Amino acid sequence: MLQTLAIENYRSLRMLVLPLTSLTVVTGGNGTGKSSLYRALRLLADGARNGVVAALAREGGLPSVLWAGPEHIGRGVRAGRHPVQGTVRSGSVALRLGFGAEDISYAIDLGLPPPSQTAFGRDPVIKRESVWTGPVLRPAAVLCDRLGGFVRIRDDADGWSAPTPIREYDSMLSEFADPQRAPELLGLRDRIRSWRFYDQFRTDAAAPARGGQIGTRTPVLSHDGADLAAALQTIREVGDAAELDAAIAAAFPGSSLTIAQSDDGRLSVQLSQHGLLRPLAAPELSDGTLRYLLWVAALLSPRPAGLLVLNEPENSLHPDLLPALGELIVQAAGRTQVIAVSHSSALIDAIGRAAAATGTELTAVELIKEFGQTAVAGRRPIDQPAWHWPKR
Repeated sequence: MLQTLAIENYRSLRMLVLPLTSLTVVTGGNGTGKSSLYRALRLLADGARNGVVAALAREGGLPSVLWAGPEHIGRGVRAGRHPVQGTVRSGSVALRLGFGAEDISYAIDLGLPPPSQTAFGRDPVIKRESVWTGPVLRPAAVLCDRLGGFVRIRDDADGWSAPTPIREYDSMLSEFADPQRAPELLGLRDRIRSWRFYDQFRTDAAAPARGGQIGTRTPVLSHDGADLAAALQTIREVGDAAELDAAIAAAFPGSSLTIAQSDDGRLSVQLSQHGLLRPLAAPELSDGTLRYLLWVAALLSPRPAGLLVLNEPENSLHPDLLPALGELIVQAAGRTQVIAVSHSSALIDAIGRAAAATGTELTAVELIKEFGQTAVAGRRPIDQPAWHWPKR
């Protein structure tokens, strides 16, 4: 389980270090940095697939996502005696992402490339990467270390391998994850690759979840929900069918869910409701009902993720469905670590009640804006978890 999430210089996240538990709920007003936190977590996951450079390019490149404010905000500015203004930079440009866990931790530092004759001059380069044991970086705990264009790996005798070259845009998580030379790196890469992100399921008339699909065992719902019927049937056959039925009954009393199979093997969702003479198929369901079924399939997965990140799961849901969704999120936190980003006080309250009823550890984080940068409400810098970045 991740204990700490650290982000520096990503959009409004100037310097943010968050404590994490099995269930962490992040809230805050519009523009306080909730979406940036979600995107930063996705960037961390992209690094395990060697996709962080491409992901940053989709956001406009490194200059577009870097903190846009001054390098330092002095006491005079905070006290209102001086306006916010730029200063001469004393440190290097850096976007840093990392997390700490009890067993193994990771950090990556991305910077601007030196001037060169290339068409890819806006691509960020990886300046530093480190993997270490324990939640806080210590020199003696480092297992794999990358400085500039070279990687070193600590061996069983506590010595270091000879520096091995690596391209400036490749992550050592993808290039050096080897079961013989670096088994810890391989395990960490696979762990990060198991993270799942669900954000804004489509429920319009042409949404993939409204169509039928050839049935195949689907323990993990796809990001767009196209395999909804197969995922729900997989839960019924190899997961917890009782939890599935309870989730439907909690949201739609008197209703039952079945998965119909056509002659050509296509599966489709069928929801029978009290008072109706026939079940409703996926194309007939309301947006809120379909979205709730998508969350059921994601949260009751029989193959738990290493980390499950949910972005505003309350969207398009009627308030009456939020207590049932809150219970589902807490149930999921009993199988995997969950981070839920939400601006719905009703959902947050529902999660809190369900967590208290089940004894689930819950961390609530409220983000605010101070001088353009994201901060945690009611928390001073001295209150944040211990964290040290690898130096360049």
